[in-house]
Amino acid sequence: MSEDKSLQCSDCSATFTFSAEDQEFFRSKGYTNEPKRCPACRQARKTERGGTGGYGQTAQRQMYPVKCAQCGKDTEVPFEPRSGRPVYCSDCYRKAKVTR
Repeated sequence: MSEDKSLQCSDCSATFTFSAEDQEFFRSKGYTNEPKRCPACRQARKTERGGTGGYGQTAQRQMYPVKCAQCGKDTEVPFEPRSGRPVYCSDCYRKAKVTR
């Protein structure tokens, strides 16, 4: 079992504890390097980069407004549509997917 380690944050220079439990978690995820930032600076960087701070939450996706190629309904999709390619609302997409 590992022992707690004191590390220095590369951003704020504060000393923080890299606990034995955290070390085990890092190993279980396949991480080979120790963290460079303290928990507060890691959270700030994650937020700055558009990440989230909580378990199970996702960042807001950019949505693009389109008209459904089948029913003509206004909808939004999470990708930028290409010209010449049909885009469907979720209802029409589901129907088309079932009939394939």
